[in-house]
Amino acid sequence: MKGLIQRVQRAAVEVDGKCIGSIDQGLLLLLGVEREDSEINADKLLKKMLAYRVFSDAEGKMNLNVGQVGGGVLAVSQFTLAADTRKGLRPGFSSAASPDLALELYQYFVAQLRAVHPIVATGEFAADMQVSLVNDGPVTFLLQG
Repeated sequence: MKGLIQRVQRAAVEVDGKCIGSIDQGLLLLLGVEREDSEINADKLLKKMLAYRVFSDAEGKMNLNVGQVGGGVLAVSQFTLAADTRKGLRPGFSSAASPDLALELYQYFVAQLRAVHPIVATGEFAADMQVSLVNDGPVTFLLQG
């Protein structure tokens, strides 16, 4: 399971021109599910993402996590993160989870996130989404669970 996190001043996701999820300061999480992933991977990634210190403290050092700054999390499913880009000029998706498994693990991840974090917004699984953000820094990290 891969999670691309971006520290944002704000982020939003639209489907068919309608905003379905938005946050102010926090993390935009693009979540990619691979064939071999399970709830164990989801739990590991969730724990790491929430604890990851990407926000600045009073001295300007990245010492604070999203909870410590009262930030939100916008979780968006991102099939293309599971792509194999090592060869050729076209991504391969043989390592990506089936749509059924990906949906199950995405929903599990979001449910677990909502159980432990107060500000959560989401995209819509498998929808054509338009994601907008103001990346703060820019600060972007690829986490794996």
